[in-house]
Amino acid sequence: MKEQVLRPIDAKDLSPELSSAKKDARVILLVYTLLVILGVGTGYMLTRKGSTNVSQSGEPITGNKVIGVQDASTFKDCATGKIEKDGIEGEGTHKLIREGGPSQTAYLMSSVIDLDQYVGVAAKVCGQTFAAKKVSWLMDVGRLELE
Repeated sequence: MKEQVLRPIDAKDLSPELSSAKKDARVILLVYTLLVILGVGTGYMLTRKGSTNVSQSGEPITGNKVIGVQDASTFKDCATGKIEKDGIEGEGTHKLIREGGPSQTAYLMSSVIDLDQYVGVAAKVCGQTFAAKKVSWLMDVGRLELE
């Protein structure tokens, strides 16, 4: 059996491999940096394009006044009032303040519309009524008509 002699590695022997690895690392870093920049830019453009035309400061509403499902016959349950934030004890994320006092308040949630964009806005909401334990009326809003 022949014994192998281990010799020390000379740095000159590794320099072509190290140089190639450094170039590969630079290319990968450049690609990831470019992807991050493009991702941020795309996100910015999408938020600008899809921004709401409703502000919580009470500015006039212009543009599309029907949000969500466009077919009016889809939802039979409708109510009109002013949308406010917060439900009661986990039932609803928002509430619709209606004439007639607190007993007429409808508590809202939506799987279709971001109701946070319409806080402080008077609207007709249409959706499906669900059974509730703590509130008198709980609705999943699918259509919002701004007034």
